[in-house]
Amino acid sequence: MTADLMAPTATYRLQLQPGFPFEAARRTVPYLASLGVSHLHLSPVLEARPGSTHGYDVVDHSAVRAELGGEDGLRALARTARAHGLGLIVDIVPNHMAAPVPERLNRPLWEVLREGPASPYARWFDIDWAEHGGKVLLPVLGGPLGEELKRLAVEGEGDEAVLRYHDHTVPLRPGTAGLPLPELLDAQWYRLGWWRLARTELNYRRFFTINELIAVRVEDPEVFTATHAKLLELMRDGVVDGLRVDHPDGLADPAGYLRRLDRAVRDATGGAERWTVVEKILARDERLPADWPVAGTTGYDALHHIDGLFLDPGGLAALTMIYQDLTAAGADEGGEWAATVRRAAHEVVTRELAAEVERLVRTAVRICDASPRLRDHAPWTLRTAVRELLVRLPVYRPYVVVGTPAPDGDAALLEEAARGARAAFAVPEEARAVDTVRDAALGRLGDGPHHRDFCARFAQTAAALRAKSVEDTAFYRYTPLLSAAEVGGDPGHPAVPAEEFHAFAARLLRDWPATGTVLSTHDTKRSADVRARIAALTESPEWWGRLMARELARTETGAGAGAGTEASGPVALDARTVWAVWQTALGLGQADTARLVPAVLKGVREAGLRTTWTEQDAAYEEAVTGCLESARGPGDPDAPLWAELGAEVDVPARAIALGAALVHLTMPGVPDLYMGTEHSYRALVDPDNRRPPTPRPEVLVALDAGREADGPSTEKLLLTSAALRLRREHPEWFGAGSGYLPLRAEGPAAAHCVAFARTPGRAVVEGGCATDGSGDGGRPMPAGAITVVTRLSRRLATAGGWGTTRLPLPSGPWRDLLTGRTIDGPCLLADLLSRLPVALLMRV
Repeated sequence: MTADLMAPTATYRLQLQPGFPFEAARRTVPYLASLGVSHLHLSPVLEARPGSTHGYDVVDHSAVRAELGGEDGLRALARTARAHGLGLIVDIVPNHMAAPVPERLNRPLWEVLREGPASPYARWFDIDWAEHGGKVLLPVLGGPLGEELKRLAVEGEGDEAVLRYHDHTVPLRPGTAGLPLPELLDAQWYRLGWWRLARTELNYRRFFTINELIAVRVEDPEVFTATHAKLLELMRDGVVDGLRVDHPDGLADPAGYLRRLDRAVRDATGGAERWTVVEKILARDERLPADWPVAGTTGYDALHHIDGLFLDPGGLAALTMIYQDLTAAGADEGGEWAATVRRAAHEVVTRELAAEVERLVRTAVRICDASPRLRDHAPWTLRTAVRELLVRLPVYRPYVVVGTPAPDGDAALLEEAARGARAAFAVPEEARAVDTVRDAALGRLGDGPHHRDFCARFAQTAAALRAKSVEDTAFYRYTPLLSAAEVGGDPGHPAVPAEEFHAFAARLLRDWPATGTVLSTHDTKRSADVRARIAALTESPEWWGRLMARELARTETGAGAGAGTEASGPVALDARTVWAVWQTALGLGQADTARLVPAVLKGVREAGLRTTWTEQDAAYEEAVTGCLESARGPGDPDAPLWAELGAEVDVPARAIALGAALVHLTMPGVPDLYMGTEHSYRALVDPDNRRPPTPRPEVLVALDAGREADGPSTEKLLLTSAALRLRREHPEWFGAGSGYLPLRAEGPAAAHCVAFARTPGRAVVEGGCATDGSGDGGRPMPAGAITVVTRLSRRLATAGGWGTTRLPLPSGPWRDLLTGRTIDGPCLLADLLSRLPVALLMRV
């Protein structure tokens, strides 16, 4: 998709929920317009499970969510936004919908449970009707069926009768209401089962491993039409101006879906193009498919590059060595990144995703049974081949469609995975199952229904495996630097040299100039400001090592170990967990146990080494809680520890937070601000990311009236509003067709400065001046705006500061929009950055 005038200059994410409905969002519009964004970015607006704080659990695609104010409320929000010059971007969820309680809330699912495969809604869901005697497994029981029978009851009569189990109500197959309970259960199109059966027995596709989110087959044209009609109506009426597509990698054919969506949007808007981005998580060297009709991604690739720019590679290496020495974590239990990922992938593919793997194995068996050439692969060989190929994919998924040539990159990835997978077999002839599974995944074995099913399901399972094994498991086991364990990140190699960042930014401008960029989202494990504090540790690894050695000694003696006990005495926390506990506390920067405890407990459960969500070790979790509660705050004997943490990281964290924010707001792409992040915003994914926003327009009014920025929060607001307003006033400097020019400092501290110019029109840098590259001798061309940020400020201070280091600005007067001072041409960085560690310059 080529960027056009419909692309936003910047978006602001509002996480809607019953506590923050459309009316509350409407009241924020004047403030957000003043802040400088061009569009509001709304979380999903369609009818969701009652009480949902996020909206991704859609139950009805035909209606706008009543708890938010319904369609009238959304249209009123759009009118107010339009009156203030703003548009609306809406998050859409094509991959799944809720399997809610009570089940009646999802009418398509309800009808399938009532009518079975003959229901017109059966095509909506990926259900393997060949399993469980043609029944859908509903894993909702608290225990085995025999123990729960007494809790089942039939309510109502005739066709209105339902089967109730606590809050669950499910329909009865017509004509079965009067049967005795055992016969009644056998007569249904579903099988009620113990929740623990889902791991191995589930026969419907879900979102990752969440049983309560059932996947939807939007590849079916009728299903697409039914699930998108309301959204397209809102776009036709000018209520919605653009879309964020949630998790396209869960779809059978992402490219096909996006092409259908693009056509439908154009039809609804009279042929107009609308800005659409996809939540695609790219590996470090992976590229977004060039043929997708979108403006780009939601921006996690930018997050990784921005964060990495502010890490000290040498300090990170030292910190990792200290971590490995103090924690003595096994290589595959958090000691080494690659080994940790491999183990996590093997665990997830054999446990949490066992049902998905078995579905693939059954389909592979059917394919082989139908072909004499492929017969005699034992099911166990196909199962092993499927697992071994899946765990070796270094990206979320391939994008193969049966009947079309496999992309070269996908073929190469699967061939490389196959080489490693063959090593799992002792008998070479049995290893041929790997080639069969590889070819099935690449669509090479035929184009029948089983071939198409296997190809799509293999890719969908690969995406779920990558998310669960890397982001939801390995990220919580490998913890030398928690800020590197972020969505789209690469904890094994998180540092990004300045030249790599500049190359990335230039590539975005060339290939995806209107892509989204982010620093904090509703899914980030830690907000950007929390990550900034943790990232500062790469500049102080030895200090952190001494602190952790002291805390480990204190914990091992039982001090702060918590109340958890076993028969042998208090539970001792492992050193890796203590390390993670204190990095989380350092990031938050305050002894707020109400927020720290759930965040850390989520981490140890996701890691799954000592406790899990489904097999919780109560004594261990009490010890984790006790460790956090032992470090309260002022008035507590450990209060000096918090002062020590602040003294070490507050100053470098300020430079990182402000530097990252300015880079984000001025680099190529469309920046998305998560609600509240224009101020200092320290949030942990749980419980913070579901909090209603609390706008503070009075602070911006005071700054505009001349109040001095007097702390990190007001400094960040000043920076944010200046950059956003500049983007809105001069879109030609930042959008498609603009220039991106790295500016290199000169002098002993040059490596601590990252600077670039954004210009109107294509431009190059020659001799430190922005020129138009026309070949007429380097005719000087005024740059539109220049971003200057400080890297590794503690290292810089230790080395003596900026000294004689200068930035060769293009000649002429420049004004720093953050301080108001004017600079004429090349300048000393010590002067330019004397008040703030960043500068945003504009030609006077």
